[in-house]
Amino acid sequence: MLIQFLFILAAIIVGARLQGIGLGVMGGLGLAILVFGFGLEPTSPPIDVMLMIVAVIAAAGCMQAAGGLDLMVSLAEKFLRKHPQRITLFSPIVTYLFTFVAGTGHVAYSVLPVIAEVARETKIRPERPLSIAVIASQQAITASPISAATVALLSMLAGYNISLLNILMISIPSTLIGVLLGALVSMRMGKELHEDPEYLKRLSTGMFSQDKPSDKKSYSLKSKAGLSVLIFILATVLIILFGSIDGLKQIGGKTLNMPIIIEILMLSAAALILLLTRTDGIKAAQGSVFVAGMQAVVAIFGIAWMGDTFINGNMEQLRTSIEGVVTSMPWIFGVALFVMSILLYSQAATVRALMPLGIALGISPWMLIALFPTVNGYFFLPNYPTVVAAINFDRTGTTRIGRWVLNHSFMIPGLVATITAVCVGLLIITLIGL
Repeated sequence: MLIQFLFILAAIIVGARLQGIGLGVMGGLGLAILVFGFGLEPTSPPIDVMLMIVAVIAAAGCMQAAGGLDLMVSLAEKFLRKHPQRITLFSPIVTYLFTFVAGTGHVAYSVLPVIAEVARETKIRPERPLSIAVIASQQAITASPISAATVALLSMLAGYNISLLNILMISIPSTLIGVLLGALVSMRMGKELHEDPEYLKRLSTGMFSQDKPSDKKSYSLKSKAGLSVLIFILATVLIILFGSIDGLKQIGGKTLNMPIIIEILMLSAAALILLLTRTDGIKAAQGSVFVAGMQAVVAIFGIAWMGDTFINGNMEQLRTSIEGVVTSMPWIFGVALFVMSILLYSQAATVRALMPLGIALGISPWMLIALFPTVNGYFFLPNYPTVVAAINFDRTGTTRIGRWVLNHSFMIPGLVATITAVCVGLLIITLIGL
């Protein structure tokens, strides 16, 4: 089993370095080694999860192509410029809402340059709002009803009579409180902008003017962009309703499962956006949201399939070796989720790879929901795309990777937000007696 695990770990590390679809295809190679090299019986690939993600990404891609994302960014910029002194508190709320609605943290790319420039113009250290804004976009993944991670968790807990509303009533308040506490901590990070040596150095070279604020970005908003956002949000609301009210899932005397409902509603939303806004479907498939989402699908395909096969083939040995420890201290499983997310760079892939083990070990489904935010650990190593983007958008140089790599701008806000979210989740399930 140890040798098998080393092959899996190697596949994950190499796949993460390859980036893009590299993680997924290396998972496929690892699966081939497990099956043909070690003789493990392959499990079924996570088809339902993959199809749900494809449906959600199709709808989000259509909304982006119809101009819905540009509309959201323009509204966010107006809001942030109206309250510049509170940007460290408000910017994470904006990126949290963006991700919550779209189901993917990659929508944060569009608003990060706005946050950086508004902070600089207000003489606020850009590191403070940028770092927690990136963390908020990650935390919101585990609160969004249509994110790949939430969908994956819901599909695995369906046998416990867990509804989407059950997950959201724990994950939304816990992650929100975690982000807000992270924002308060971020307000104290680093020196004031006018005292930062890197900023003063860049200022002396004439990189930018100290006094003249930059012009607001002009957005070419399409006439029916608002309609695309409305359709997408309506589909999201319907998913929450279907997931919360059992009676709505009764069709023809049978109960539809949530994967099918999500797929139907999101594909329908994508179709309505294209039809009613007269958007080109090819543009929807070329946008950044669609491309990033399809990379996630490939990652889940390979990594989750490999992980399922490994866990299923070694279940008895795993249960014997760690069941006692996890049963007495189930929070330790959250540490395993956090470490795995660092390696996989994907909340959804982490859920699909490791949550089946937690279920097999007999951990309470409510405990697994409370530990859900621990899959947001990929800020730990500062090479995730949104982290790199935030560093590059900060022209003052205050958002940076430290000399020892791990002492980067996102470490403290990330740890505070994640630990707080888990503690609040555990408190919620304790208070309501779950």
